[in-house]
Amino acid sequence: MERHAFAMEIKKGQKNIYRKKLGEIWPELTAFLDRNGMKNFSIWNTDDLIFGYYENKDGAVLSAEEAEVQKNLIAKMEDTFTWISTPGKDMRLMYHNFGIVRENKELIRHRMFMTKLKPGCEEEYKARHDALVEQRGDKIDPGPDSNFSIWSAGGYIFGYDEIDTTMEVEETPEAREATIAWETRQLGIMDWITNDVDWMTGEHHSSSVRLAWHEGV
Repeated sequence: MERHAFAMEIKKGQKNIYRKKLGEIWPELTAFLDRNGMKNFSIWNTDDLIFGYYENKDGAVLSAEEAEVQKNLIAKMEDTFTWISTPGKDMRLMYHNFGIVRENKELIRHRMFMTKLKPGCEEEYKARHDALVEQRGDKIDPGPDSNFSIWSAGGYIFGYDEIDTTMEVEETPEAREATIAWETRQLGIMDWITNDVDWMTGEHHSSSVRLAWHEGV
C-alpha cells in the first residue's frame, strides 16, 4: 500500500467558499477515488491550512482519462487556495511508524497535527525522527498507533495518525515525563500550529478539524 499526502493554504476570505465547493464536487470526487482504488481519503483544516491524505495500491498509475478528471476536479476549487506541496508529488516523508494497519476504521480515532519549522531546522527535525526509526528497528509496533506518518513541505510539518481506541490506556507518570522532555526539545526547532501541546505550554492554538473522509470501496 502506498500513502500519499498533499497540502495547501486557503486564500484569505475563501474558507467558506472552499468548503462549499468541496461539497459541490464531493460526489464526483468520491466516484473518482473509488474508480481508481484510492481509499481512506481525508481532508483536514487548521486555520487557513489544508492537509489531505489517501492510500492506494503499490504502483497504481492514473490513466490519461482519469488524470484529466483529476485535473478538472482540482480546477473547480483551485481559485480558493495556493499549493504548499507540489501538485502530483508527495511531500517529504519525515517519519513513519505504520505498525499494524486496521482495515476496519470503526474503532479508529484519527489524529492530525501541524507545526511550523523554525528556519534551517528541517534536517535536524528529520535526524531526530530518523533516530526513532533506527531505535525501533525491525520491530512492528502493535499499537494503538498505526499508519503514523509525518510529512514536510514549505516549512510546515503535517502529521497523520490512526489510533485504535480499544488499545488506548492512561499515560503513566513516567511516560508523561518522557513526552514533556521530547516536546520541550522539539520546541527548539518548531512552533505548534495545532493545539497538541497546549496542555503543556498553556498557549492557545486551533484544533485540527476533519472536513471530509471517504473510506473507499
